Amino acid sequence: MLNLKQIKIRVEDDNTLNIKNTISKKLRIDSSQINDLTILKRSIDARDKNQIYFIYECNFSVKNEEMVLKYNKNNSNLSISKDLSYVFPKNDNLDLNKNIVIVGCGPAGLFCSYVLLENGYKPIIIERGKAIDERVNDVEEFWNNNRLDTESNVLFGEGGAGTFSDGKLNTLVKDEFNRGRHAFEIFVENGAPNEIMYDFKPHIGTDKLREVIKNMREKITSMGGEIRFNTCLTDIIIDNNKVSKIEVNNNEFIDCEALVLAIGHSARDTFKMLHEKGIVMQNKPFAVGVRVEHSQDMIDSSQYGEKYKNVLGPANYKLTYQTKEKRGVYSFCMCPGGYVVNSSSEKGMLSVNGMSNYKRDSGVANSAIIVTVSEKDYGERLFDGVKFQRELEKKAYELGKGKIPVQTLDGFYKNEVLPFGDVKPCTKGGYNLSNLNDILPEYISSSIKEAMPFFDKKIKGFSRGDTLLFGVETRTSSPIRILRDDKFLSNIEGVYPCGEGCGYAGGITSAAIDGIKVAEQIGKL
Repeated sequence: MLNLKQIKIRVEDDNTLNIKNTISKKLRIDSSQINDLTILKRSIDARDKNQIYFIYECNFSVKNEEMVLKYNKNNSNLSISKDLSYVFPKNDNLDLNKNIVIVGCGPAGLFCSYVLLENGYKPIIIERGKAIDERVNDVEEFWNNNRLDTESNVLFGEGGAGTFSDGKLNTLVKDEFNRGRHAFEIFVENGAPNEIMYDFKPHIGTDKLREVIKNMREKITSMGGEIRFNTCLTDIIIDNNKVSKIEVNNNEFIDCEALVLAIGHSARDTFKMLHEKGIVMQNKPFAVGVRVEHSQDMIDSSQYGEKYKNVLGPANYKLTYQTKEKRGVYSFCMCPGGYVVNSSSEKGMLSVNGMSNYKRDSGVANSAIIVTVSEKDYGERLFDGVKFQRELEKKAYELGKGKIPVQTLDGFYKNEVLPFGDVKPCTKGGYNLSNLNDILPEYISSSIKEAMPFFDKKIKGFSRGDTLLFGVETRTSSPIRILRDDKFLSNIEGVYPCGEGCGYAGGITSAAIDGIKVAEQIGKL
């Protein structure tokens, strides 16, 4: 098999036949010789808005591959294809009867359990929240009637926080062992669209992701795994610096030799309990800010131009800026055609996130615009970052009277509440016009105000006065990191910190990869 990168196809000519024809021209071979064509990557080159291209990377077979390589030895984009299969490291002394408990049914926990089951282990997965269908009902009840279930919400429950997001799968994690590809294969096997295997910015959409997660649950149980919902980790029993049991729901004990802490970034009570048990952790930097909303048509026009904006589907963007004070401001979790959602998990507090369905067809775009913060901002004591998050969320709840605080950008600059313009709120959960300056620390609000005109140079109209800002975005990543060694173990033997909540991932794919890494470490011991 051969691999060829930089296969450039006009958007108007996008089909398998033209991909083959382009390969044949580049390599000076007849297109009929090209077989077993597999698309590995597809990205968009939109630098020229008058002519936009898809850029492909493909594997394929041809006769006389050595001769083709020889005749094209100066083509740096051509090579022998690599083996893309994932291989779980084998141990001749596998203890398949090991008592493994995985805490959390988000991507880190799900993929850790899935890969362990593929290799003969039988873990128990515990999840403090509910199964998808019940969870969806609880979330809809919260959005419609503002009645929050603190154990079943946008952040807690089957699938984790990513279940109520865009289902974005792009990551910057280097993946030389094909763990991420294997995760994508598992997603596709369980109902995700096949294009996630090659799209440059793959996504599933929250509507499809819910079905995929349910299918994964059924597969996990069919392989011999056990998933227990409404089951919260409340204590761990340590003997001679090694975990021996865990307590759940304050009244039941489960034998445990390997404990995977895939707890998510919002399990604040669990962090506190683990600290009290002597598990070493530390503060880590994170980011807070607001979620901004624009017309999706405006974003599409800026990114793709008038000619292609209705051809390529809702456009993404990624923006970064460094302020005069050397503070980073950047877009995060961009949701084309999405909704701003109330993602609160604690009573009397409010945080927001973004969500899109697979079709991304709400007509508006949103993303977080966030500012980096560290111990110099929120304090050096452990959990000062959590305290900082809670203070902002409490202010947001009070200012919005329990609903999402929203303000126009013009009003944000003028420090006053102004009526909406052409852009109207597209939310899951109610909203109230408010002054976000009363929530955010001055260094956060001033950093956002400084960055927005710069972002407007990248996307025309980004800092229009009727742009909407929603507060407050605080759960971008975990404020805590639970330390682990090169075997992925904490200072307590048998305890494996894992995923985004423990400070080792930043999204669905990176969390899945980390879950697989932890599964490998368990398999080695």
